[in-house]
This record gives sequence, C-alpha cells and structure tokens, in this order.
Amino acid sequence: MTFFCNTDAGRGDLFRRLFGEALPDLPFAVPGDDVDAAEVRYLLTWTAPPNLRDAYPALEVLFSTGAGVDQFRFDDLPPQTQLVRMIEPGITAMMQEYVVMGVLALHRGLPAYLGQQAREEWKVLPAVPAAGRRVGVMGLGELGKAVLEALRPFDFPLAGWSRSARDIPGVVCHSGASGLQDFLAATDILICLLPLTDETRGILSADLFARLPQGAGLVHAGRGQQLDAAALIAALDSGHLEAAVIDVCDPEPLPPGHPLWHHPRILLTPHVASQTNAETAAQVVIDNIRRHRRGEPMVGLVTRERGY
Repeated sequence: MTFFCNTDAGRGDLFRRLFGEALPDLPFAVPGDDVDAAEVRYLLTWTAPPNLRDAYPALEVLFSTGAGVDQFRFDDLPPQTQLVRMIEPGITAMMQEYVVMGVLALHRGLPAYLGQQAREEWKVLPAVPAAGRRVGVMGLGELGKAVLEALRPFDFPLAGWSRSARDIPGVVCHSGASGLQDFLAATDILICLLPLTDETRGILSADLFARLPQGAGLVHAGRGQQLDAAALIAALDSGHLEAAVIDVCDPEPLPPGHPLWHHPRILLTPHVASQTNAETAAQVVIDNIRRHRRGEPMVGLVTRERGY
C-alpha cells in the first residue's frame, strides 16, 4: 500500500520527511522512485496521469493538491477511488486576502483612479459608505464562508447564493434557480467562488450581468471556464458594469492580445488568488489518510454526483 506524491522535488522532500514522521508504516514514493503503480493506494497530484484507471487499478484515494478538482474526470478513475480536494488553512487565508483586496479595490474605485493616473487627471470620484455597498458571494462552501467572514468587519451588507440552501448568521442566503434573481438584483459587488460543474460553466454570462444593478462590479476567483469574457467586456463598455477583478481565465495563460489584458476597468492577475502551503497541506493529507484508515469521512471528499 503506497502513497505516491506526484509533485515537484522540493515539495516531495518535505512530504517525505513529514510522512516518515507521522506514517512510518506507509511506503512513500515520488517521481523518479522505483514504484509499482499496482501497489499505489493513495495518489497526490494536480493533474491526472495518463490512463489513470489502468495505471493505478488499486487506487483508493486521489488527493488534489489544490482546492479545485475539475481537472479530473470521474469516468477516468477506478470505480472504488475517492476524490478529495485540498482544504487547508493556507488556501483559505490567501483567498480571504485576495477577495477582500478585490472588493475594496472596486468599492473605493481603484480601477477608475488608475485610469486617471495614466491620464494625469486629478479628480475626486464620489464615495459610497460600506454600509451602502451590497456584496454577494456565489458559492457558499468552505472558501465562500471564509470570505464572508473576512468581509464582515467592513460593514458591507452580505449575501450569498448556492445550489442548495445554506444558513449563515448575518448573511442573506439564497439558493437554487429560484433564488438567483433576487440575489443578483441586490448585489453591487459580485464574488464568484463557484466550483466548475456542467451547471456553472459559462454562468458569468451576458444574461447574468444584465441582472446585476447598474454600476455593479465583479471579483472572479472561481474557474476561468465560468466567465464569458466577451460578455464581461461588453457589459463594461456599455457602462452597466463599473469594473472587474479577474484572477482566472480561459485559456490560461491568457494569450497575447486578448482583450482582458488591456481593458482599462479590469484588474487582472494570473491565477494567484490562493496557493497551497506545502507544510500545512501535508498535514491535511496525513490527517485524511488516518481518517480513511479508520473508516471515517475525509475532509474535502468530493461527491461524484455533484462534482464538488
């Protein structure tokens, strides 16, 4: 029963040391080691190796090195394999930082002021108190709830939307297709933290943008395939949307000349909103292996039917 850590050498060395201390009975391997794939029961990776189902027929748990799992296909996995996404403090803290940065940048008009700076234009723009700026989060999983908690001290009216009903103190929660319209109509800054599924692919569309209030903003840190970039640019150019902070695109890297690079009211970052901390990630995986051995539910276990 082998744990195969399919990652870079630096992380592999760190994981090997921590696993040796915590799980000395579990054989550990990294790329380059002599390992029998048929003996691999646990696999940690970001991308699926080729022919995963055939290459690792006894695989019991596939651990993603990141919070996303849309890079994996369930029909490529052996039928007994459980898929676990990464839920660790480093990812959560960085996402909180990024989203708060994006919300405050939109709230205080940073894209407009950057444009004025480029034009050498000194002009004070109208300001809105935080209590008058409604912030809504799409996706109320671990990251969505953590982001809402980080925004709470600023006194923004907070709302959230998810596929199924949630109850979060101090947050107006909406759910399902029936709740989406009311959620969007009352959101001045929209934050997308949704997982990528068939239902969320392309959800940030012209129709969705049209249902936001005039002058709304967008912080997108979900998945690139959820955003219709042309629709976003059209909504910005028409003035219906004021500005956007975009961390994920389709494709990535964004090709030269793409309109998202140069739009004056888009702040663009290269998929850096959150990154896995290797040491805390190792501890999370170790804890999950212990849970799996005891027959307990693992943290971050993905439901095949939902895809997250």
